[in-house]
Amino acid sequence: MKQVGIWMDKQEAKGVVLNNDKESFFNIPSELDFFNPKGGSRSKTKWGPQDVVQDSKYLEREKHQLKKYFEEIAEQVSDADEIVIFGPAETPDKFLDALKTRHSRLAEKVKKKETADSMTENQIKALVKKSFGKGGRN
Repeated sequence: MKQVGIWMDKQEAKGVVLNNDKESFFNIPSELDFFNPKGGSRSKTKWGPQDVVQDSKYLEREKHQLKKYFEEIAEQVSDADEIVIFGPAETPDKFLDALKTRHSRLAEKVKKKETADSMTENQIKALVKKSFGKGGRN
């Protein structure tokens, strides 16, 4: 039985694969552009028009980049028998929604989704083992 635990945020997904007595680790970077709007700029003429930052353009780009990122993760775990998902904020929720929309058979294999802050590789491994009832530490 292949069990996969994924800790993810917008920057990367770290996964632990438990396959019988073997365990392996994978890491998928998101390649998301992090846009931080600073506001527009003034024209050189006094009281001239302002250059407005187009948030919608960046939000649309982020949506497409997230879709690509989620597809890469789904491809990585496509042969899993059971999946658990962890992570901060809403990224795990968005990933689960994407699975339900595009990979319904894979979404059915998700046993649990939990909020979890930033973790080290060893903490992720321990959390995944605990989630699947394997217990113990490295």
